[in-house]
Amino acid sequence: MQTKFLKNDEYPPSEDTFFIVDNIENEKGNFALDVGSGSGYLTKLLAENFSFVVGTDINFDVLTKQTYKTENIVCCNGSDALKIKFDFIVCNLPYLATDKIIDIATDGGVEGFEIPKKIFDSVICNMAEHGKFVFVTSSLSNYQKLIDYAQKLGLKTRIMAKKKLFFEELILVETIR
Repeated sequence: MQTKFLKNDEYPPSEDTFFIVDNIENEKGNFALDVGSGSGYLTKLLAENFSFVVGTDINFDVLTKQTYKTENIVCCNGSDALKIKFDFIVCNLPYLATDKIIDIATDGGVEGFEIPKKIFDSVICNMAEHGKFVFVTSSLSNYQKLIDYAQKLGLKTRIMAKKKLFFEELILVETIR
């Protein structure tokens, strides 16, 4: 599998990150997890409102060069390396529907479901009872298939917000255990 990253392994926050922020900035609690931490922007935001926050990313270089530095960053796939139960989990999923995974930061595989499913399978083990998992997806992927999968895992789901962009609609989904 060939993987590409942005120049200098940078992944700045973008429209979908700020869309998530607008909808989670008032979340508070004890334990929070940011899967796919990238720039560290969401992890830093969570650190303001949670007692203990962990950010994960599959790319070690991205973690070491985060624009928004935080403590407790772990290089792993989803949350596979963690054994903590989190009250709140957020993920800016790689949701684009692609035939091949070329850019792990954005490509979600077939129907935009393949990689998000792997992330779901990882984080479900780290959700506390009554914990929330919030993720962003797109109208360009089969987001209903992802919602159906979350429900199959026993999670209650609801669409929190939608944001129309020029070429797609961003969809923020909340799942509760």
